[in-house]
Amino acid sequence: MITAHLPAAYLTARAFARSGPVFWAAMLGGLLPDLDLIWFYLIDGRAFHHHHYWVHIPTFWAAFALIVLPLTAWRCSHWVRPTLAFFAAILVHLLLDTVAGDIKWLWPASDRFFHLVTVPAAHSHWILNFILHPVFLAELGIWATALFLLLRRSPT
Repeated sequence: MITAHLPAAYLTARAFARSGPVFWAAMLGGLLPDLDLIWFYLIDGRAFHHHHYWVHIPTFWAAFALIVLPLTAWRCSHWVRPTLAFFAAILVHLLLDTVAGDIKWLWPASDRFFHLVTVPAAHSHWILNFILHPVFLAELGIWATALFLLLRRSPT
């Protein structure tokens, strides 16, 4: 997915809460894996695809969650829901990246990348390849759903 992470984060956040720390934790979690783009463009010089970085490795997040969730439940139980929302949104992000991107779901057991759809390089620019591919309709659907819910929400 190229553009759907923001509305997907919103949809994930809305599944947990309409505002407050739980909502914002999910929004952060849904966008956090792509903060590696800062490193990708500004430091790494686009040496290799940003899905190779640790923030796009599900095993990293699973291990981190296994440490953070029990500690959160033990030391500050009022943060359990925001923490769950945060990790759920990261999972949604990685699932969306698996549609037409590559994610190492079996790392460290395997370095194999997994994806559901291959977007062929049929156009001069990589963005055109994605926008003109049928999978982009799914992104538009995610945007439409998020906008619909955002516009019809009751004032808080």
